[in-house]
Amino acid sequence: QVQLVESGGGLVQAGGSLRLSCVASASIFSPMGWYRQAPGKQREMVAVIESGGNINYADAVKGRFTISSDNARKTVSLQMNNLKPEDTAVYLCTGRRILSGQIWGRGTQVTVSS
Repeated sequence: QVQLVESGGGLVQAGGSLRLSCVASASIFSPMGWYRQAPGKQREMVAVIESGGNINYADAVKGRFTISSDNARKTVSLQMNNLKPEDTAVYLCTGRRILSGQIWGRGTQVTVSS
């Protein structure tokens, strides 16, 4: 079973930066990217690389976050700059497997203090 493991979360002050990484145990395909879920809120899309290569960002993170993946399709990263307290959430990685469909990691906590 292919697994996605996220890392890079932590506690940072407002205005700071973090880089999240998601490593897959085997190749994953688009759509791949990052979602987040804050306490009491629904899961929301943060940044996704769509099939065909287009990249979509949530309006709330445009200009601050950058998503990237490696050519081997085993790592998806999210560079987060100028973090705000409202970015506090569990960040989850997702990718697609040919037979399994969309799969998810367990998430990494990002906490931004004001």
